[in-house]
Amino acid sequence: MENMSSTTDQPQSPEPEQSSQSRSPLLRPRHGRMLAGVAAAIARHFHVDVTIVRIAFAVVTVVGFTGLPFFGWIPVYLAGIPLYLACWLLIPEEGSDHSIAGRFFAARSERSG
Repeated sequence: MENMSSTTDQPQSPEPEQSSQSRSPLLRPRHGRMLAGVAAAIARHFHVDVTIVRIAFAVVTVVGFTGLPFFGWIPVYLAGIPLYLACWLLIPEEGSDHSIAGRFFAARSERSG
């Protein structure tokens, strides 16, 4: 019979926490962007080509999240536009600690407090 300990001596695959540490932070770049840098930030964070992310935003804008033509009064096929705007407001730019929305709410809390 073979020794069972030989199978446990092999290196194990890295845990998901270790592989997520190798991701770059989700920050919008100052250079190399087309509009606000959202697609470039997502591409860099997930280590994919920026063209794939841009195509995904275009498809979501044209096709939408569902097959429904309307969600209330909002056309679902334009879902990529508010998604892109939300990412622009919530993802901080390189060299900044806070996003646009974070700076806005921080300024409002300073004025009211």
